[in-house]
Amino acid sequence: MSDSKFRHEPDPDNPGWMIWELVGEERFNTVLGPFRVRKESETTSRCRMWPQPIHANLADVVHGGAVMTFIDAALFAGSAVLGIHHMGRSVTVDMSVQFIGPGFLDRPLDAEVEVLRETGRLVFLRGLVVQEDARVAAFSGTIRKASPQK
Repeated sequence: MSDSKFRHEPDPDNPGWMIWELVGEERFNTVLGPFRVRKESETTSRCRMWPQPIHANLADVVHGGAVMTFIDAALFAGSAVLGIHHMGRSVTVDMSVQFIGPGFLDRPLDAEVEVLRETGRLVFLRGLVVQEDARVAAFSGTIRKASPQK
């Protein structure tokens, strides 16, 4: 998958946010629905999703699997908006998640993503999933960047 398969442009409905979506394909990440991203500093970014009923568990809060899917997408989108190029065949090496509280369906979830270090092949990240002032989850993760294509 190349960068050209992503739509990444200002969101006219959400000033300050960039649209981040796959174009012309149904892939797993499309289950998250609308996804937005913005740069907040040289090392931090924020990603946003709007939970829908499909993201709910039987308690009518956001399912932990949906939160983890969101975090995994945020590792990539959040670091890409900071200038780290690793599209296509890059992979998540590891991801650790600590659930802190419930996420509700009536308001957006944000992933605050911080890049701790980038090496030639790896990106180390951490962050929080928040909903307004409430913490939903803490996370850390490592991405292995794709080798250049021959």
